Amino acid sequence: MPDRRLTQPFCLAALAALAVVAAIPAAIASQAEPAKSPAPATAGAAAPSPAAAAGSPAGYRLHKTIPLGGDGGWDYLAFDSAARRLYVTRATRVIVLDPDTGKVVGEIPNLSGVHGVALASDLGRGFISNGRADKVTVFDLKSLMVLSELKSTGQNPDAILYDPASHRVFAFNGRSGNATVYDAASGQVAATIPLGGKPEFAASDRKGSVFVNIEDKNELVAIDAAKLAVTHRWPLAGCEEPSGLAIDVAHQRLIVGCGNETSLIVDSASGRVVARLPIGKGVDANGFDPGAGLAFASCGDGTLTVMREETPDRWTVAAKAATRQGARTMAVDERTHAVYLATADFGPRPAPTAAEPRPRPPILPGSFVILVVGP
Repeated sequence: MPDRRLTQPFCLAALAALAVVAAIPAAIASQAEPAKSPAPATAGAAAPSPAAAAGSPAGYRLHKTIPLGGDGGWDYLAFDSAARRLYVTRATRVIVLDPDTGKVVGEIPNLSGVHGVALASDLGRGFISNGRADKVTVFDLKSLMVLSELKSTGQNPDAILYDPASHRVFAFNGRSGNATVYDAASGQVAATIPLGGKPEFAASDRKGSVFVNIEDKNELVAIDAAKLAVTHRWPLAGCEEPSGLAIDVAHQRLIVGCGNETSLIVDSASGRVVARLPIGKGVDANGFDPGAGLAFASCGDGTLTVMREETPDRWTVAAKAATRQGARTMAVDERTHAVYLATADFGPRPAPTAAEPRPRPPILPGSFVILVVGP
């Protein structure tokens, strides 16, 4: 993921709208355009998901703002629904929040350029990617104590993922275009996998396959987590700079967030694009809630697009909820069906210089917040 998010989110617009905003109407009349594909739909694709058949909630709106303050940028959020913990990355530390009370319950300090957190609940361990240090920090999920530091075999570990089927951790190195794979129990490096481009976010089907977006090639790569090799490389036609990625494991559908205000729904078994949906500007994360049958795209323009899975091959935009400018990263609470996003307030953008032709607007001190959006 680009280093721009370690200093501040990419998008900035009308600062006057940064107060708590009302939700945009809960339904969008137009239906998403289905993707054209020569492959016929399977019999399973015709059946609606259980959540869609029951009538998934679509009226998502901003319910709560949790002020956290502090200095530094941020990147990915990670949610442990069972343990009721939200992990918030803050460049030099990870803040651990109780989502039910909004209180900080712990912190993992002394980190360097934090991007993401992967949770191995079955092993009682967590893994943090330290992009600037080229390391992965291992910590205990209960005590939050640091257990060890693992050296990366690549540069700038960014997205990080635990695959429960193989009990391996995949750290995707943005600058060197590869993935370092660790045995989660021992911390030993199992392999370094060349990816042929800059990896962004990743997802696991929990059955032995790991998927990752290749941002600079507009591709989706499938990895065999047991053989530790790339098995498929699928071009994402009509998708520019894919970033966010989520998965509906039950129906083998990947939700890809694209920089050109598009989300693709991809069959994880074949790479077939089954649907295209319009989303906001500046997407950086996607999520999926299996209990509600809904997918999400968080965008820096201050919107959260809610997408309903009517059937595995038919998806619609259910709502576009208002968040705040810069709220590009998110995590889903599968218990409450709420979505948590991170953002802050910003000062005026500095004038361009020869050394910095595209300066970023500064984060206003103490303005960092977590937004809670839900039905």
